[in-house]
Amino acid sequence: AAAAMAAERGLAMATCTAPVNIAVIKYCEYRGHGPGAAAPIPGWVLSPLALSPQLKTTTTAAASRDFTEDRLWLNGKEADVGHPRVQACLREVRRLARKRRGGGEDTATLSLSYKIHIASENNFPTAAGLASSAAGYACLVSALARLYGLEEELSEVARRGSGSACRSMFGGFVQWQRGERPDGTDSLALQVAPETHWPELRVLVLVVSGEKKPVGSTAGMQTSVETSPLLKHRAEVVVPERLAQMMRHIRDRDFEGFGQLAMRDSNQFHATCLDTFPPIFYLTDVSRHIIALAHRYNAHHGHTKVAYTFDAGPNAVIFLLDEAVAEFVEVVRRSFPPSTNGDQFVRGLPVGSAVLSQELVAAVVSEPVPGAVQYILHTKPGPGPQLVDDPSQHLLGADGLPRSRA
Repeated sequence: AAAAMAAERGLAMATCTAPVNIAVIKYCEYRGHGPGAAAPIPGWVLSPLALSPQLKTTTTAAASRDFTEDRLWLNGKEADVGHPRVQACLREVRRLARKRRGGGEDTATLSLSYKIHIASENNFPTAAGLASSAAGYACLVSALARLYGLEEELSEVARRGSGSACRSMFGGFVQWQRGERPDGTDSLALQVAPETHWPELRVLVLVVSGEKKPVGSTAGMQTSVETSPLLKHRAEVVVPERLAQMMRHIRDRDFEGFGQLAMRDSNQFHATCLDTFPPIFYLTDVSRHIIALAHRYNAHHGHTKVAYTFDAGPNAVIFLLDEAVAEFVEVVRRSFPPSTNGDQFVRGLPVGSAVLSQELVAAVVSEPVPGAVQYILHTKPGPGPQLVDDPSQHLLGADGLPRSRA
């Protein structure tokens, strides 16, 4: 009935889910301004990364002749639809749609003059360094593309929203390739390996804080390009080499090499943040405790069993193989005893129980810091954006307004 009513009112709707991505070799440059502002500095190739199904954004886009203006809701609250990145996505999709139709208005397809309502929800902390904007824009682009019948190459449109969004347009392990053009319109994402390539690989996100980052990463990166000499060396010399190494480790499923490089690269990325002037601090004391814990754990085992990486925020992303998950989760639980939500401390994929030897506890668990880690999310590399065909999953109702979430 809702569908019939919707059709009668000229309402079209599409819903999409897209994965969060995590950079394992960090890029941290922007060049220029204008449409390609989120493109890397020349001489750059970008990072393979993991995508996770337990961490996702769901976005619904609807268009109707009855809507009087474009509107946007994030996690149930109305937000500014005039945000330049949102507008860039809308403009680009409408431009492609117009081009595809050869300028003529096809009565069977959606009118480009209709206003758009967008609702987006995350199942993870927004803007706390978990690549939430990338997932959101990848989702927005996919939903809009479905709405306007543009299922072709969408990576470019996504990139105009958030530089890293085009990485979220694929599943598994992805490389973001820099383009040659100064405006960055030719940079794009390529899948290096599908999510099925390394089935034993697991990801633990240790959420230390759901707060908003003190510096949004775009603003942060612009400061760093202007002021960090270390960054220039990193961009020109270190990253191209590391990228080639990382692709090899992923191809060979070499966890020792992959883990060592991910940790070194994360540390160097945060060193360049400290090298900006004024410095940018993304890591907190808890982040540093987690880093020390990982090194003690690996030293105890005599090889790399867990590897950390931190994006622009304090949350730790830990890579490990499935056989290490139960033990390491128990180590984290002992090191950062949950304050109240004992049952909700581990979320996502199921985690088995583990008994720690006294030797391991003595070597690895130093003074516990209660409540420092809010929760652990257990996930693994997953697929790219998925269009959702079940109408009950739409975030907007037939009236084009957010459904009340019971």
